[in-house]
Amino acid sequence: MNHCKKDMNPSRRPKALPEMLKEIEGESSPITGRATDYPGGWYIEPHAHTKHQLIYAVRGVMVVQADAGRWVVPPTRAIWMVAGMTHEIRCVGEVHMRSLLVAAEAAPKLLDGTQAVGISPLLRELIRAAMEVRQPYVPGTRDGRLMRLILDELRALPVLPLHLQMPSDPRLLRICELLQQHLDDPSTMADWARRLMLDVKTIQRLFVKETGMTFGQWRQQARLLRALELLAVGEKVIDVALALGYESPSAFATMFRKQFDQTPSQFFAAEGWS
Repeated sequence: MNHCKKDMNPSRRPKALPEMLKEIEGESSPITGRATDYPGGWYIEPHAHTKHQLIYAVRGVMVVQADAGRWVVPPTRAIWMVAGMTHEIRCVGEVHMRSLLVAAEAAPKLLDGTQAVGISPLLRELIRAAMEVRQPYVPGTRDGRLMRLILDELRALPVLPLHLQMPSDPRLLRICELLQQHLDDPSTMADWARRLMLDVKTIQRLFVKETGMTFGQWRQQARLLRALELLAVGEKVIDVALALGYESPSAFATMFRKQFDQTPSQFFAAEGWS
């Protein structure tokens, strides 16, 4: 079991899941902020609540698993987790989570599903300020206007490609699970078709139907998300590229740039990791 570092702010130390859920459900304001600092490797067990949640961290990388899929979430990105969705969180390195809990009736049309979203510099600072708002706040006051502005900003969140959809078909699920264990496996779709004694066209059709991606796109996305985890804990680009089956660091960097418009070093420098 992980324990918090002694130098962490006592008011921001992780709490037991039942206590945390009780506090979340007990808040009466339309929107509340929660600040918690987690040590590296901390695991939050599967749970759900009746409020929407913006799962965000000003420091660290989180792996969020839910019924709707799996995401790797670095700073400047977040997960909009809809109310009632069961989810779990694993912290990659030390994580300073600054999440927002939004009552369902206060956000009827914010986002239509659980998904990764971008966090603008303005929203980042608004979230920081929200952590200092005493609950319950009064509408029309400075705190009330701050929280109202946050709701307005949430409506403009851009959706980002940090999601990995797992298939439900047992044949495809077997392929995806094996690939995640060996992301450097260069096997083609034809190779998998022979192993599973399936027609190539059948696998192609099922991949698109169940994941919204082709086989190649799914494997690339799986590699990208694993790369974020490895880079976040300080692995070198060359080691990550080779571990994920890329022929060279430049080939990996090209893929990374296509997704984020930045090289890996630029991306993590912008995230405050340099």
